[in-house]
Amino acid sequence: MKVRVTHIISYNGKKALVNGIIIGIVTTIVYLAVVVITTPSLSPIAAINAAFKINSIIIFGLAAGIGTQVFISTYTKGLGCSLDKKKKGILGTGSGSTALSSFFSFFSLVPLGCCGSWLLILSMLPSIFGSTLSVVLIEYSKLLSYIGLAIVFGFTSLSALKLKRELNHRNNTKKFNQPNNQQNVEEH
Repeated sequence: MKVRVTHIISYNGKKALVNGIIIGIVTTIVYLAVVVITTPSLSPIAAINAAFKINSIIIFGLAAGIGTQVFISTYTKGLGCSLDKKKKGILGTGSGSTALSSFFSFFSLVPLGCCGSWLLILSMLPSIFGSTLSVVLIEYSKLLSYIGLAIVFGFTSLSALKLKRELNHRNNTKKFNQPNNQQNVEEH
């Protein structure tokens, strides 16, 4: 006789998944809205097409990374625990690296005529950072946005590992707290 095992996604898991998907979609919409708003010289469709041609990996990567972070966070809160017990600075969180990745990715759109408002920011960089650092920020904006995206996924991976450890700890605690007769039945 075959025993069929099915896994039912809990309400907490469903809620976390829906929240993650919604936030991922909102992230994409906000990114594209910034592109359209800061590109008055192009039609919205042309600006969005240019953004997808140049930064599609960044756009979808940020949506996936942020959506996954929200999923893990919501799922963890639904379990009644918190993975981030220490407060961190803006660069010590996934949100800080997300903002930096987005910021750098907009610079790579400027030569195409997108995000013309970012030219104002680019013109201020030498007075803020100095000319050498400004050239590096502009020249390597694409690479820097990929590094920021890697940091987003790094923090997401760390959160996933912490969640897995917490779930394993809870499972081990449940097994340890079961009466001996139930443990013997499970072993056979």
